[in-house]
Amino acid sequence: MSSLLKGTRVSATVGGKEILLETGRVARQAGGAVWIQCGGTVALVTVCEQPLDTPRDFFPLTVEYSEKMYAAGRIPGNFFRREIGRPADNETLVARLIDRPIRPLFPKGYGNEVQVLASVISADPDNLPDVLCITGASAAVCLSSTPFAGPIAGARLGRVDGRFVINPTRQELERSELNIVFAASRDAVVMVEGEARFAPEAVIIEALEWGHKAIQPLLDAQEELVRLAGKPKAPFTPKEDDPEIYAHVEKLALEAGMEDALRIPDKLERKEARKAVKTRVRDMLAADPAWAENEEAQREVGAILEHLEKKLVRRRILTEGTRMDNRDTKTVRPIEIETGVLPRAHGSVLFARGETKALVVTTLGSSTDEQRVDSLVGDETRRFMLHYNFPPFSVGEVKAPRVSRREIGHGALAERALRPIIPSPESFPYTVRVVSETVESNGSSSMAAVCGGCLSLMDAGVPISAPVAGVAMGLIKEGDEYLVLTDILGDEDALGDMDFKIAGTADGVTAVQMDIKINGLPTEVMARAMQQAKEARLHILGIMTRALPAYRESLSPYAPQHEEVYVNPEVIRMIIGPGGKNIKAITSATGASIDIDDSGRVSVFAPTQEAMRQAKEMVLYYDQHAELGKNYTAKVRRILEIGAIVELLPNLEALVHISQLDTSRVEKVEDVARLGEDMVVKVIEINGDRIRASRKAVLLEEQGVEWKPEDTARPPRADRGDRGGRRGGSRERR
Repeated sequence: MSSLLKGTRVSATVGGKEILLETGRVARQAGGAVWIQCGGTVALVTVCEQPLDTPRDFFPLTVEYSEKMYAAGRIPGNFFRREIGRPADNETLVARLIDRPIRPLFPKGYGNEVQVLASVISADPDNLPDVLCITGASAAVCLSSTPFAGPIAGARLGRVDGRFVINPTRQELERSELNIVFAASRDAVVMVEGEARFAPEAVIIEALEWGHKAIQPLLDAQEELVRLAGKPKAPFTPKEDDPEIYAHVEKLALEAGMEDALRIPDKLERKEARKAVKTRVRDMLAADPAWAENEEAQREVGAILEHLEKKLVRRRILTEGTRMDNRDTKTVRPIEIETGVLPRAHGSVLFARGETKALVVTTLGSSTDEQRVDSLVGDETRRFMLHYNFPPFSVGEVKAPRVSRREIGHGALAERALRPIIPSPESFPYTVRVVSETVESNGSSSMAAVCGGCLSLMDAGVPISAPVAGVAMGLIKEGDEYLVLTDILGDEDALGDMDFKIAGTADGVTAVQMDIKINGLPTEVMARAMQQAKEARLHILGIMTRALPAYRESLSPYAPQHEEVYVNPEVIRMIIGPGGKNIKAITSATGASIDIDDSGRVSVFAPTQEAMRQAKEMVLYYDQHAELGKNYTAKVRRILEIGAIVELLPNLEALVHISQLDTSRVEKVEDVARLGEDMVVKVIEINGDRIRASRKAVLLEEQGVEWKPEDTARPPRADRGDRGGRRGGSRERR
C-alpha cells in the first residue's frame, strides 16, 4: 500500500464489539485526527488550534458534530439537497456531549483557540455514532500537541431484561429501561446524560460502576495510539498570580465589605452589593500612591474578587453549613404554583422555586402537527416536544434573544424527563408540545421546566401516568471532604464542583445529567447525591400534588376536539378524491385535520364541536349504509333486462327488480327507468352487501295501500343478470 494511505491503527473490544482507532491515513494536516469505527459506523474526529491575537478571559474551545447523510446512503430531504449550515438539534446535543467531558481537561489559563470537529461518514443501524465521537475527540486531542489531561472514553448504557448492556443497538434500546451516555477517565465518571423508565437510583449507580469497568480497554487503546503516533505536547506554563497583588486586593475587598455582601440572600441585592465592593476596591487602589500606577493590580481586580468570593462562600458552607441564601445543604427553596394562568392556552402553569420562575404552556395538536426529522436512520416523527427558552430579561441582561446550545440542551433534558409519562398514541392520539419560558432565573431553571411542564400537561388534561419533578444538586469538595447541596443557586453552580440534575417520579428516575469540574466523582458521593435528590424530589412532588392533585378530567374548550370513525377501506379513495379534492374540501369547510389509516380508521381533529359534527358527516357521506324499510331518492345508474340498478347513497347501489318498478305490469325496464333520472324507492331487503329496493312499494303507500313485505318477496332467479344491487356496483365486498 502506498505510504500516502498508510496509518497507525489500534483496537479495543468493548461489549463484544471491536472498536478501531486509526490515525495518519487522512487529515494529516490537522493537529490531531482519529478515524474511529465500530461495525459499519465510522466517524472522523479532528482537532486544530491557533493562537489568538487578543487573549480572552475564557477558554476558546468550540466543538462541532455533523452527520453526513451519505453515511447512511441517503440524500438530504431539504430544498437544497445538502447538509445545510445550521446544525440540527440532535447534532447540537451530541456536540454538547463531546464538549462537556473534554473541556475541564484542558489546562486552566490555556489561551489558544481550539476547534474539535466530529463528522459521521458511515452509519449502520446498530452502532450509534455519538459515543464513538466522545472517544474519538479524546483520542484526537491526546494525539495532538495541545496540552490535555486525557484520555477519557464515552459509552452508552442500557439494561435489557435485567442485564446491563454496553453500547446497545437501536433494537435493544427500544426494550431497555436505561439509555444513559457517560464519559469516564481512568479513575472516575466525569459526565452523565440520559433517561430511564422509572429506574431506582441504585440501579443507575450500579450501571455506571459496571460501565466504567467495561470501557477501560478504550483508554488502553488511546494510550497505545499516542505511544505509537502521538506528537510531543507543547510546553505551557500557566500564568503565575502575583501573591502580593492577590493579598492586597483581597485585604481591600474584605475591608470594603465583601463578606457582608455575600451574605445578602436576594440575588439582585447581592449582585449590586458585590458591584459596589468592586468599585470601592478600584477606588481604594487608585487613591493609594503605592498602588495607583500598578496596572496589573487594576487589571486583575475582577479575577481576584471572583477567586475571593468562591473561597469565602465555599468556606462558609463547609464550616457553617449555611449557603448564600441562608439555607442548609438539604433544604429546597420555597415553591409556589399557579395553574391555568393563560385563558386561551390548552394548559398553563406558573412555577416558582425561590428566585427561579417558569411560565410553562402545553399545546395539543393533531397527528399532522408531529415533527418530522430527517436523520441518518430515515424520516422520524415526534409527537411529544418540549422547548425551553431563556430570554435575557430573566437574568436582567441585554443581549440578542436567540436559541442557544444551552437552551436546546436544557429542553432535551426536560423532554427526556417527561417522555416516559406521556400516554400512548392509541389512548391519547394528540401531538403534545410543551414550552417553558424562563421568566426569572437563579439556578435550576431546567428543573423548573420539568416541574412546570408536568403540571401544565396535567392542566391541559393529558392523562399522564405519574407526576414528575426534578432538582439540581451541587457539590463542594475540599481535600477529602464532600458536601452535597440540594437545589443549587446560579452562583453555587459557578463556584461549586458539580452540576447534577435528576428528575423522576416517586417510584424512580426518568432523566439524569451530570457535569463535574474536578477530576472525577467517586460513586459513593454520586450515590449520596442521588439519595439526597430523591428526598428533595418527593418533597417537591408533594407540593405539586397539593396544587393539582390529578390531571383535568376534560380538555380545554380551545383544544382540538378528537373523534375516530371507521369506514369501509374501499371508500377511502372516494373520501380522498382525485388529487385529494374531497379531503381538501372537508378540511377547508370545517378547519378539521383528518388522518386516514389504510384499515379504514379515520381520525378527526376539529377546532369546535360543531366543526367535528360537520367533518364527521362529510366523511361518512362516502360510507353510508342503507336502512331496511326506508325511502330513498335514488338515481338510475344502469338498465338491465331484469330491472334497474339505482344509487341510493354515494357508492351504495340497489337492484329494483322489474316486478318492483310499478304497481302495474312493466314490459320493458326502459318504460319506467331512464339513465340518470331520479326515482323514489324503498329498501325491501338487505342481504349482506346485496340490497333490493322497490318503487312499487312507494307507489302503493302513496295510494294509501298498506305495504307488506310479502308483497315484494323476491321472485325466483330466472336470469343470470339478477345479482342484486351492492355497494360500489358489481365488485364483491366484505
